[in-house]
Amino acid sequence: MKKKGHSIDPLGFVLPLVFLIVWYSATAGGRVPSYLLPGPERFLRSFVDFAAGTAHLSPYSGTLMGNLTASCIRVFCGFGIAAFFGLVLGFLTGRIGLIKRFLEPTVNLIRAVPGIGWLPIAMVWFGVGEKTTVFLIALAAFFPIYINAAHGATEVPLLLIRAGRMLGANKIELCKSVILPSAIPSVVVGLRLGLGVSWAYLVLGELTGVSKGLGAVMMDSRMLGQIELIPVTMVCIAVLGKLTDMLLLYFYGMIYPYPAGGVK
Repeated sequence: MKKKGHSIDPLGFVLPLVFLIVWYSATAGGRVPSYLLPGPERFLRSFVDFAAGTAHLSPYSGTLMGNLTASCIRVFCGFGIAAFFGLVLGFLTGRIGLIKRFLEPTVNLIRAVPGIGWLPIAMVWFGVGEKTTVFLIALAAFFPIYINAAHGATEVPLLLIRAGRMLGANKIELCKSVILPSAIPSVVVGLRLGLGVSWAYLVLGELTGVSKGLGAVMMDSRMLGQIELIPVTMVCIAVLGKLTDMLLLYFYGMIYPYPAGGVK
């Protein structure tokens, strides 16, 4: 049986196509000035130059791979830290009532502070650069991973746990064969949300003054008046976010190849 979510749906291209038509119509006739919104042709030239450095249109000509690599490393580091602590603490919270009473109120208090509110203190603690960016990404991605892991671990049907115990499963076997498979859909939803948040907070961290990264290029482009590079970096981040989300779902399908509600 063919699994849903592995074929390309043509309907998904309708809205981007409409957006391109509106974008071209607005910029081709000069209705929107180029310093506010560059046209598709100027965008494409800037993108090619950013990737290949053929026209030397900006100081960032040919630097796409270097900046992209720097951003990916920061995202993977921050997301990896968030996934480790979010999954471990989430499962403990979901399965052990004492840990839930001890941990959950504090986590919810910290979660109420907006991410940008952590920026000044993070710069004091870690300075400007890699550590601040990774900290912001890890902090932001932790909460959706933790909450969904805790929810998945809590909502395991009691009937399945009883059945596992009746069949002689010990605590480790019960966790491995009953609790984890039942919680996997919620875990994957949390990981996807955390990964998306990681790319969003990458930009916030890189705006603080790192030397390389897509967010740094975005900020410098504004200051240099090269507005066309801003949508170029936005598209790069959007594509990277989509590709990493697809990669996460691919690994999910390899490890747990059964359809699960809410994971597509």
